Amino acid sequence: MKSSVTHLLLIESDPADAKVIKDALHDDSAAFVVEWVKSLAEALEYLVNNPIEVVLLDLALPDGKGLGAFDKVIAAAPDALILVLSSASDDELRRAAMERGAHDYFAKGHIDAHWLPRALNYILERKESRSALNDSEERFQVMSDASPLGIFLSDAQGDCIYTNAAYHTISGQTLDETLGTNWTEAIHPDDRQQAVKEWHAAVNKREPFLAEVRFVRSDNTMVWTRLNAAAINSKANKKAQGYVQIVEDISDRKAIETILRVSEDALFDQQERAQVTLNSIGDAVLTTNLAGKISYLNRTAETMTGWSLKEALGLPLEDVFKVIDADSRQPPPNPVRRALKANKTIKLPSNCLLVRRDGAEIPIEDSIAPIRNRLGAISGAVIVFHDVSDARAMAKKILHMAQHDVLTGLANRTLLTERLTRALGLAKRKQKKIGLLFIDIDNFKNINDSRGHAVGDRLLQIIARRLESVVRVTDTVCRQGGDEFVVLLTEIEHSEDAAHVADKMIAAFAAPQQIHEQPIAVTLSIGISLYPNDGSNVDALFQRADSAMYRAKMCGRNNYQFYSSGVNTPLIAATDSAPRPQANTSS
Repeated sequence: MKSSVTHLLLIESDPADAKVIKDALHDDSAAFVVEWVKSLAEALEYLVNNPIEVVLLDLALPDGKGLGAFDKVIAAAPDALILVLSSASDDELRRAAMERGAHDYFAKGHIDAHWLPRALNYILERKESRSALNDSEERFQVMSDASPLGIFLSDAQGDCIYTNAAYHTISGQTLDETLGTNWTEAIHPDDRQQAVKEWHAAVNKREPFLAEVRFVRSDNTMVWTRLNAAAINSKANKKAQGYVQIVEDISDRKAIETILRVSEDALFDQQERAQVTLNSIGDAVLTTNLAGKISYLNRTAETMTGWSLKEALGLPLEDVFKVIDADSRQPPPNPVRRALKANKTIKLPSNCLLVRRDGAEIPIEDSIAPIRNRLGAISGAVIVFHDVSDARAMAKKILHMAQHDVLTGLANRTLLTERLTRALGLAKRKQKKIGLLFIDIDNFKNINDSRGHAVGDRLLQIIARRLESVVRVTDTVCRQGGDEFVVLLTEIEHSEDAAHVADKMIAAFAAPQQIHEQPIAVTLSIGISLYPNDGSNVDALFQRADSAMYRAKMCGRNNYQFYSSGVNTPLIAATDSAPRPQANTSS
């Protein structure tokens, strides 16, 4: 959290107003160094060579008024936190400045030495918390890039929003080249139409998508790949919000399949070399004759099935290669007969399990193809399969990490934004309300500093579980970052419903929390914004719930406040455990 000196530029033409602000920060001079300029011209000149962390900008300067002045300051100090100063009646001007990037605002005549430095410190600490969240997202990218499997994340339309390093190696494209492209663009034109057809069939059946296609790399070379894709579904309505695709380079395996398709005479002449090759690859290889009897297993196939080549020779395929559907527990139709009848390469269903000789079950992916002799006649079939336990676990883990906070397991800001966007569409159609609760843990920094980060982390986990316990399963609890949480209440009837949930949350922490047999008092400051009352889009609802939470802080903490656009509107909510104060509101 914030501990160093903060440099603040005050742009204020009125000496009396400037004195009020400088005096308010005077007692906190160890934390703030204030530079005062009286005009926009002086401010822009000062910002050229002087780094500034915070700017307090009067929107009624003699040489620059309103949004024009704000645009010039934010262009000169793009990394600074800019807070605007305005009169109590400039509500529309303040709202426009917030939409252009202002972090907050202060109304002249409502500034005092008690809360101004605290408000500034709180804003700076919140910025640090959000920077920590960005660091967490960077760690996720490092883990993703360490995966040997290519990862392609797309939105609901199939357009790329992220690819990892392994995908760049396989496709020959950079991240910038993949972003915004459709998942089919890397596929060889001869394979694309069939892949798209199979993709639509899988989506319609809500099944994972599996395909083996050729990728055309940026240098026009070709690589065989196995695609394994699944939808990122909403828990609320099961509708796909995007897709995750795992891409594996299978060029070596395809080369082996080519070897196995040569005529029996050529295979016999090269048997020793093929034997060495087949036993050196990681995929299991099994062949049968036309009658479906085992004629060959490589070493990987022996290990995976539990049968040695000597024991398996001549046995029916079903005795050695026992496969069942993971859901129905029934065997699928004989794959060799299907491949021979179709006279082409086929695949088992995506959720098949191989039952080893000892009864162990292994998730597998495979391909079954006819074997032809030198005259072109079919003489048997080859099955190439491999264990996909690690790939499936990796895909599931990466998908979860992309949407959830590592410490608490709650939804992260990305997943919450997706659900809020969807909820807004449903609420509009059904004429319902939506509540967004912005929650901050009061004095969490003191707990973290005095008890240590391990206790702080454990407390955040307890708080996460407690918040989940007081909402419906259709609602979403999100960890925004640091000690900030956000709760989405979908399809509520009245604003009182949101107030009731806030009361339950505050009541849930009425008794101290016990960590390592030590009591820790926890209170919450909660800000509430409502759709459609306070905004019709994601950003507006977030900003106004944040502003309402900040006002709850200013009103003594351990309470909740609804957002109100009027500066002098009385507070409309407080906790049942404390008197309901009356004070000025701010958005």
